[in-house]
Amino acid sequence: MVAEPVALAGEVLATVLPRVAKIALFIGVGVALADLLVSAGLLQRVTGLSRRLTGPANLPDEAGTAIVTTAASTTAGYGMLAEYRDEGRMDDRATLVAVTINTFFGFVQHIPTFYAPVLIPILGLRVGLAYVASRALVALAITCTGVLAGRLLLDPPERPATADEGADASGDPVEADGGESTGRGPSDGAVDGRMDDVPDSTRGKLVGAARSGAGKVRDILPRLAVVYALVVLLTRFYDPSNLTALAGPLSGTTGLPGAAVPVIAVFALDTTNGALVLAPLVRDGTFGVRAAVATMLIGGIVSFAVSTFKRSIPFQYGIWGAEFGSKVVAVNTALKVVWIAMAVAVVLYAPLPL
Repeated sequence: MVAEPVALAGEVLATVLPRVAKIALFIGVGVALADLLVSAGLLQRVTGLSRRLTGPANLPDEAGTAIVTTAASTTAGYGMLAEYRDEGRMDDRATLVAVTINTFFGFVQHIPTFYAPVLIPILGLRVGLAYVASRALVALAITCTGVLAGRLLLDPPERPATADEGADASGDPVEADGGESTGRGPSDGAVDGRMDDVPDSTRGKLVGAARSGAGKVRDILPRLAVVYALVVLLTRFYDPSNLTALAGPLSGTTGLPGAAVPVIAVFALDTTNGALVLAPLVRDGTFGVRAAVATMLIGGIVSFAVSTFKRSIPFQYGIWGAEFGSKVVAVNTALKVVWIAMAVAVVLYAPLPL
């Protein structure tokens, strides 16, 4: 009787510890980078390009740094957003808009690591490119939805004057009160406006950034571990792969071949294996390009239902807490399901050259 609880505890630890450690590492890096950008006065330089998105969305410059970072690491980007939200630089509504805009940049990071070297060679150039393009357009549509939401729902933030806007006749930058610029923007100090807490030396800035990252990890680590452990225990007694029963009704309503059902079921559990199952069916003519892409998109919807339970909920709850994390999960889920469903309709019924 004792052996079973011990074995279960060992299974939970073996699953939770590596996952939580990896997430904590990237969050710590993201938060440290955010702190370093602020303390070193580099925020305005990094956000120059991203302001093309944050400007129309009425987001502060801080959101731009997180958006840029997401293209390299989604977890680090989320960590930066969490840090800015905790510091009061972004409210809940602005954070939700930024999370939505992050979607396309999160997709971009998977192109060189998965889509190009793995999925396209398995599916073939035509089907592979069509599927990747459809997923890219879905991600871009969600990002554009976030920009539009920010435009409609957020008030324009107060931004510091640029070098051109804040220069006098001699070309020297000036502050709004007429004093000379110190070279630091208003976001370089602490949230309460105290500049004494900002380390002056490069070493001091690095140490401060490291401490900031470590502090954030220390704050969220217990929550991450608890939520992930609960999810592992729940999945020990209930298999979320049962959600693949949705594959039949979804494929039936779209008129896809009967072979789409097992493909969707496998694709929902593992994208690579789903592609391996689908590829020979494309080659033998069972699936055309449209049917193949639509099948994989539907598999993505079912897969998202599974991954939301196993990964997204514990990750978002760990970073934001249950209340705000639920809002993030709800927004992400609704937008992805709606836009993927629209993509399926377009692929199947629109006059596309496929």
